[in-house]
Amino acid sequence: MRNFFRFIIRYHFLLLFLLLEIISFSFIFNYNQYHRNFYLSSSNKISGFFYEQFSSVAQYFRLKKTNEELLRENSELRNQLEKTDFLTTSATRFYIDSIGSQKYRYTPAKVINNSVNKHFNYLTLNKGADDGIHPDMGVISSRGLVGVVLNTSDNYSTVISLLNTRLQISARLRDTGFFGSLGWEGLNYRYATLSGIPAHASPSVGDAVVTSGYSSIFPENILIGTIDEISINQGEGFYDIRVLLSVDFKQLQYVHVVEKTGAEEQRELEKLNEDD
Repeated sequence: MRNFFRFIIRYHFLLLFLLLEIISFSFIFNYNQYHRNFYLSSSNKISGFFYEQFSSVAQYFRLKKTNEELLRENSELRNQLEKTDFLTTSATRFYIDSIGSQKYRYTPAKVINNSVNKHFNYLTLNKGADDGIHPDMGVISSRGLVGVVLNTSDNYSTVISLLNTRLQISARLRDTGFFGSLGWEGLNYRYATLSGIPAHASPSVGDAVVTSGYSSIFPENILIGTIDEISINQGEGFYDIRVLLSVDFKQLQYVHVVEKTGAEEQRELEKLNEDD
């Protein structure tokens, strides 16, 4: 304690100078709109840079699992090769997946920041507007559904995670075709809840839950998870189904950002019915 006071006395002019500098900059950024916008823009770029550097260091210690994941994904891509056309641009490699008359473009990206322990969880990706990423694009991994792009900068994008209580996904039972709404309740990061499945649907534990394809964001039949527990709401005649998510968000490293061709046209047309 004595050494501490000696330090304060010895450097009190320097410490006072630094304190006044901090207060001055605080006033500048809080009450000057130009400087505030400049600070926010710079901080986003800096935080994105450091997220990416930290992710690179962490990735070094997960090389074995990463190689296994990439190997498994390569196998899945080879299985799709017969029905997929691959295209290459100077900026990125992507492929067009034809499902009926719909086409989807998939852009690979790396997760450089992620959270799972909040009610409103988000991810940060190392791809942005310069790579063709824009809000309302879907995000999936080799294991299943991940979330929806929320905001983008030139080189980065943020994603509203499936582990976010504000996100609802149109989902269906793969075997029977009955569809409902799936969302996360903010509890265990491994489980979500599927509601709206009627009592006569007869779901079973272990049944696969996939995307319905009714939205303008995700292709149909993207795996979400499997049924883990079933209960019936007697008053409403619908099931409450607990779904074990196929994606382990604590191990999520690589994703694909999905763009549906003609999605904007579909959304504009559907807006005409919102007032009915």
